[in-house]
Amino acid sequence: MGNAQEKPPGSGGGGGGGGEEEEEEEGGAKADRATPGRGRRSWGPGSSTAHRPPDKAPAAAAAVVANGTQAGGGQHPQEGPAMDTSYLDAPAGALPPPLARFKNEGNRLFKNGQFGEALEKYTLAIDGCADAGVDSPEDLGILYSNRAACYLKDGNSADCIQDCTRALELQPYSLKPLLRRAMAYETLERYRKAYVDYKTVLQIDTGVQAAHDSVHRITKQLIEQDGPEWRENLPEIPLVPLVAKQQHQAKPVSAELSQARAARAANEEARRKEARFTAVKHEGNDLVKRGRFQDALEKYSDCLSMKPDDCSVYTNRAICFLKLNRYAEAKEDCDSALRLEPTNKKAFYRRALAHKGLKDYLAASSDLQEVMVLDPNVQEAEQELQTVTSLLRQSLMDQH
Repeated sequence: MGNAQEKPPGSGGGGGGGGEEEEEEEGGAKADRATPGRGRRSWGPGSSTAHRPPDKAPAAAAAVVANGTQAGGGQHPQEGPAMDTSYLDAPAGALPPPLARFKNEGNRLFKNGQFGEALEKYTLAIDGCADAGVDSPEDLGILYSNRAACYLKDGNSADCIQDCTRALELQPYSLKPLLRRAMAYETLERYRKAYVDYKTVLQIDTGVQAAHDSVHRITKQLIEQDGPEWRENLPEIPLVPLVAKQQHQAKPVSAELSQARAARAANEEARRKEARFTAVKHEGNDLVKRGRFQDALEKYSDCLSMKPDDCSVYTNRAICFLKLNRYAEAKEDCDSALRLEPTNKKAFYRRALAHKGLKDYLAASSDLQEVMVLDPNVQEAEQELQTVTSLLRQSLMDQH
């Protein structure tokens, strides 16, 4: 075990801090993640603490947001271009406007990578809910989940787990805090708890690829750690109620998330096609080795239907045509290969053999000379050039 294991893809980063306003990759698994255990500090130079305590948040933060003054009431010494702060006034669930502004500012700071400052804003909003008597489990749960994302980005897994647990108490089976808590558990090598949370996530949404990958990775860790009976040591995996799954499915999907899902689907389809192409090409290569050239030809044709710009398939299919004495078709495949790769010596050599089969010895000689220019060490080309030169002389003599 120790530190040799793979780290979770989400360690140090639990997705966007924007709650319902900022939908991120499946369940909050952002591509931009901090290194586990190291974190990214946003507190300014000289800081060595894991995070700035919430009670040290600037007392004048609200005043700065409200009127652009510095703490103490002084105006900024230089007035720059007017900054658009309209996002601060966007509605945020049932939160009153002052607390909504803290949340909106936290979202913007998080998007800009200022995780420490975002954490302060979410803390101000959370504390403000208690002071104002806000009774909205959904909004408070989002604030805790967003702050957990900041802790995760900053490498503070313990506080991330605490905030995610609080969010789940307020909103049971909420996907983002479950996923963030799983990532934090995995970072701390608490694999059994991480496994349970990831499996719970997949009950809610089977499309969270990060959870699938993590379950696979953690299973290997648990087998190594606990042996074949590893399942017996797992905590009980809760059964997600049907109503919780339906509520998740009923949530509107943002354009950003929709585009991300479409991109992932396209990438997955591309990977499947590439895997299929590689498998069929290998089948064709194996058939050539066994002398089954007609069957191999059909495999290579299937490959070209999937990837019509692959030069190696044209040169491979040309071999089959040559072995089947279909010289004109072999020449066409070599022509196609040379259009894709004008210096492909295999295409020149095999086209020379096709020319030879078509009794165009002059063209065959020209192609073989091209091969020799590209690689003087190709002995087959040198030998074939001698043969073709002899046949060319004989054909010229026969014409007289």
